[in-house]
Amino acid sequence: MTEKHSVGKKIRQLREAKRLTVQELVERSQISRKLVEELEADELVSSISPLLKIARGLGVQFSTFLDDAPTPGAVIVRGGRSETAVEFSGLGPYCLSTLDFHPLAKNKQGRHMEPFIVDVHSSVPEDVTMSFHEGEEFIYVLAGEIEVLYGNDRHVLAVGDSIYYDSTTPHQVQASGEEDAKILAVIYT
Repeated sequence: MTEKHSVGKKIRQLREAKRLTVQELVERSQISRKLVEELEADELVSSISPLLKIARGLGVQFSTFLDDAPTPGAVIVRGGRSETAVEFSGLGPYCLSTLDFHPLAKNKQGRHMEPFIVDVHSSVPEDVTMSFHEGEEFIYVLAGEIEVLYGNDRHVLAVGDSIYYDSTTPHQVQASGEEDAKILAVIYT
């Protein structure tokens, strides 16, 4: 069984280790106090964009939220499933999880990209808030169909299809239709 990784706990640990108050992190990250407090309490699931701002505010790489003990050697994940999963919201700054990220390079020291197997859940509300953040993303569909909203464009991708895009353009990844999907996603920040 896959264990869920607490990003909120890691944020709090890093903030306290750097002897920062919540308010100081808010000012450094330029996000709301409520968001920081709710994330640290694991009351919500964040999208990647606010987490990148928090990482900058803490002076750490985004990958720090995924790692427990960085290793300098190769990282092997068998069967496409890591021991832990990280939930991210694909639906705006924060809400219920629609994406379960299974890191494929967890604890790899000094990495510059984040490869994941992502379970994309089919529950999508009618009002979708697109996110954006620094970097680039590559997505390859392994199972099901996904819909990628990218700027003003809408792309439906099936098994074997892929997309590569600049993450600074507002975007949204969600399952297309009633069925869950599975993708390989590589995020470079």
